[in-house]
Amino acid sequence: MNFDDYCQQKAAPPGSSTYYALRQASVARQPLIAALFALRRELEETAKETSDPTIGRTKLAWWQKELAAFAEGNASHPVTQALAKHLPDPRAEYPALQTLVAGFEMDLDQARYLDFANLRRYIDGVGGAFAALIARVSANEPGDAARWSVPLGNALMLAQFVPEIGNDARHGRIYVPIDELQRYNVTAADLINRRYSDAFTELMQFQTARARDALYAALDAMPAAERRAQRTLRAQAALSLALLDEIERERFQVLHQQIVLTPIRKLWIAWRAARRA
Repeated sequence: MNFDDYCQQKAAPPGSSTYYALRQASVARQPLIAALFALRRELEETAKETSDPTIGRTKLAWWQKELAAFAEGNASHPVTQALAKHLPDPRAEYPALQTLVAGFEMDLDQARYLDFANLRRYIDGVGGAFAALIARVSANEPGDAARWSVPLGNALMLAQFVPEIGNDARHGRIYVPIDELQRYNVTAADLINRRYSDAFTELMQFQTARARDALYAALDAMPAAERRAQRTLRAQAALSLALLDEIERERFQVLHQQIVLTPIRKLWIAWRAARRA
């Protein structure tokens, strides 16, 4: 298996939302964008799926060293080899890649967040920083990409928290700030033990509305001149909005199950979103 195939399978297995969003990018850009998504997935698995934090830190430290070697032209992992091949200037993106690693490192140090301002640091690192990477490699004006892509990446993270709230809680992580749980009279134990209530429904209505509003605002802020080049991010946003709608229709039954869109719906939503003016 060559490194491009490895990245494709790691980042976007057939039927996944990423698979359909990635397919909206130009053929020339798809290998690079797939490599960036694959790196994000590698870091996410290391931070969230490693039961021992010490092992997780060791693995993330290895990634920091590997990215430093990549910046110097000595990549050894299939993902960094793909990035080295497809990124025009690896050294230029090295600081952004370090930011992404540091963002996921927070998952090893912190499982709860006092308030939204505290959570925002995490969202900026794993959401906004990643979207800026994706945007820059396709943007007509890369220097301006962070201005509008970081809010979109943050909005995508907020949307991701909604369907994953039950799964995250069972793995010891709660991305709903403590003060918001208290405001709606929902406890961490309620989430972990899958206890539904009117209070939980109200909490999820708030979380969903915030994510939806942030997605629409970020999409509206994307410059018209960049919309065609940013088909992958636009498709991701459309898929997230559709999933939020589906979860709302299902009355936020996300503590005991994963609510997903069917592959054919994903295909249609991503294709349509990428081609809207």
